[in-house]
Amino acid sequence: MDTIADISFDEITLADLAKMPPEVVDGLPFGVIGLDRDGISVVYNATEARLAGLVPSRVLGVPFFDTIAQCMNNFMVAQRFEDIEELDEIVPFVLTLRMRPTPVRLRLLQSRSAPYRFVLIQR
Repeated sequence: MDTIADISFDEITLADLAKMPPEVVDGLPFGVIGLDRDGISVVYNATEARLAGLVPSRVLGVPFFDTIAQCMNNFMVAQRFEDIEELDEIVPFVLTLRMRPTPVRLRLLQSRSAPYRFVLIQR
């Protein structure tokens, strides 16, 4: 990967995300939400903030699925993180909370060797 434009939603890895400085994560062309093992939001990139209309100060440091994205607090998204230790799946999804129904692709990334799990959102 030479530039941000070369970073694909389908091909980015947990290792890529772990070594990226925040300004690079902010410049990715898709939403990036990083959660700690307790489901607390620790990464919220500028792209997702702009597209979702939520400022990072409202999202960071809170239980993501309970407070911010209740529409993802189900077997399709949140439960997968609990059930599958090594996770790299793309899930078609419709965002519905506080917005018109919006079809998206979610990419769920998790590994027992990584401190954070990620939800990537491609609109």
